[in-house]
Amino acid sequence: MEQTFVDSHLLVTLKYTNRIASRDDSRELCQPQEIMPFRPEFQVLHTPRLLLRALAESDASQVQFLRSDATVNQFVRRPRANTLADALAFIHRIEKGEATNPSYYWSITKRESDTMIGSICLWNLSEEGHTAEIGYDLHPQWQGKGIMSEAIKAVLAFGFSHMGLRFIEAFTQQNNHPSLHLLRANGFLLQPDRHDEDNEENVVFLLERTG
Repeated sequence: MEQTFVDSHLLVTLKYTNRIASRDDSRELCQPQEIMPFRPEFQVLHTPRLLLRALAESDASQVQFLRSDATVNQFVRRPRANTLADALAFIHRIEKGEATNPSYYWSITKRESDTMIGSICLWNLSEEGHTAEIGYDLHPQWQGKGIMSEAIKAVLAFGFSHMGLRFIEAFTQQNNHPSLHLLRANGFLLQPDRHDEDNEENVVFLLERTG
């Protein structure tokens, strides 16, 4: 998604007119999957051009667009938000999950505007493996401008420095070239021996903390 889920498709997972979007299968993108006994405080993240903040009900119309637009979702399998009610239900699930299980979901905005233009999250956390999965999506209007790359750097720093993660994984569709480029440009390595049991068209990337 850099038109939508990162620079091309931009989610996760995580979009140009080649949108960048990472996977969001039947488990629901960014929904917490495993209860963990720890979680650092959610933080608003700042970059030179962006502010990554908590998801809010006021984002409902943008969530509806991101989770229903054909360009954004071309390479993503996930339930669609075809109505504002669907979008609000998704927001409430995220809010409820963040209050009980650790997962971190940011609305991406420009510093000069509070309007949501995309999202990025760390979810599917594993304390035992010190691992999380990253997901993302971006409005097509903002793809191809380096927005998602800027956002992902801030989230990776949060995951490794504040959460103490050792690994961050990404699952993306094998033909989603903008997302593939985004991950490789940010140091993720393809794991050719790993497969996504939920979507055979996905490939798996991994980034290991250094230092």
